[in-house]
Amino acid sequence: MRLVIARCSVDYEGRLSAHLPMATRLIMVKADGCVAIHADGGAYKPLNWMNAPNLLVEEPTGWTVTNPKGEILRITIDALLADHTHDLGPDPGLQKDGVEAHLQALLADACHLLEAGLVLVRREHRTEVGPVDLLCTDANGRSVAVEIKRRGEIDGVEQLARYLEFMNRDPMLRPVRGMLVAQVIKPQAKALAAERGIMCVEVDYDTLRGIERAQTSLF
Repeated sequence: MRLVIARCSVDYEGRLSAHLPMATRLIMVKADGCVAIHADGGAYKPLNWMNAPNLLVEEPTGWTVTNPKGEILRITIDALLADHTHDLGPDPGLQKDGVEAHLQALLADACHLLEAGLVLVRREHRTEVGPVDLLCTDANGRSVAVEIKRRGEIDGVEQLARYLEFMNRDPMLRPVRGMLVAQVIKPQAKALAAERGIMCVEVDYDTLRGIERAQTSLF
């Protein structure tokens, strides 16, 4: 992890154009190449960012970050105040809460409830940027990456989009489509998912638990 504090302006060119005027900000460069620009406020969400894979070129006057999609992030540096690099080591990943973990277990045994013909291939399918909850195939034999959340928010969409980007590089899997599953999915997350071509499915936890109890009582 590289942490840079600089007085800088930021310009993004891609699906739209965005400009951040000159100010003091934190620039984070993660080990996977992701670049994020933060202000001293606004909780965790960066002001602008560029997901990996990308190419970072440093020059005396600033940085230029480009990716295969043709997007460009230009960071013009007026003053460099700090530049530190830290090795964070391997990350054990997010530990799911009880409800989220139970949802994953329930749906692994009943993928067809999400979509007719959906069949589980494996749970916790590894990617270079973390494990996707369920890898399935649909009725047409196409790979489906299923990410399960208790609440579906924009972060969940972004997380699944990163998984899909890496999974679609695998010729044995592609084309891979995504499915975000949650008890409740926020409208903003649904809008972003639609833009990214990701399907959204809301499930009822109590109904799934009822199915589990019914299956158990048969034996």
